[in-house]
Amino acid sequence: MADDQFSLFDAAAGAIAAPSSTDFDAIPTSKSIPIPPGTYDSLDTLATHCRSCQRCELAPSRTNVVVSRGSTTAPIFIIGEGPGQQEDEQGKPFVGKSGQLLEKILASVRLDTEKDVYIANIVKCRPPGNRVPTADEMAACKGYLLEQIRLVDPKIILLTGATAVKGITGEKTGITKIRGQWREWEGRLCMPIFHPAYLLRNPSRDKGSPKWLMWQDIQTVRTKLDELLAAD
Repeated sequence: MADDQFSLFDAAAGAIAAPSSTDFDAIPTSKSIPIPPGTYDSLDTLATHCRSCQRCELAPSRTNVVVSRGSTTAPIFIIGEGPGQQEDEQGKPFVGKSGQLLEKILASVRLDTEKDVYIANIVKCRPPGNRVPTADEMAACKGYLLEQIRLVDPKIILLTGATAVKGITGEKTGITKIRGQWREWEGRLCMPIFHPAYLLRNPSRDKGSPKWLMWQDIQTVRTKLDELLAAD
């Protein structure tokens, strides 16, 4: 079903003009009907609508809808898998141990989560038992994420873990084979990286270890960002 989602840039190309105000009644409520690009006129409007979403089976068991955190004008957009218990309780992504490690990783290359990054997930409600989101759940939520990307308009997208890669690009290759590799998606520069939770399970810092590889990847991201900012 994820493949049925409209292109992120249909609106930008002129196929669908971004509305001056959002008509909530016109937004599809069925998980089988994608949310069209250009639906929301602002991230605030999108967040308001997300918080009342009932598009998939995750809605009844959630405590909070986990929409995003970070800067709405950030040059880097980080996409995770789905909320865990602490995220569900606080209504913000990456606030548990994985989030704390992510903060340290970003800080190591002088990236601030309050001004340099915008963080969201493939799904905005916690899957029971922190299981991997199903294809239907990812498809139901994908329109929100595509709209967030359109509205933030980042220079770089970081896909944390295999679920984020699959949910956005459809690629099913294992994360260990593709991490650290630049790829283009919908005209956007993306890089798959290890999910911080994976690094917590693999604490070694030896050369070639996941943490060592992440250090190489985040330095590459910082260098590329500096190049892009200098070119503006």
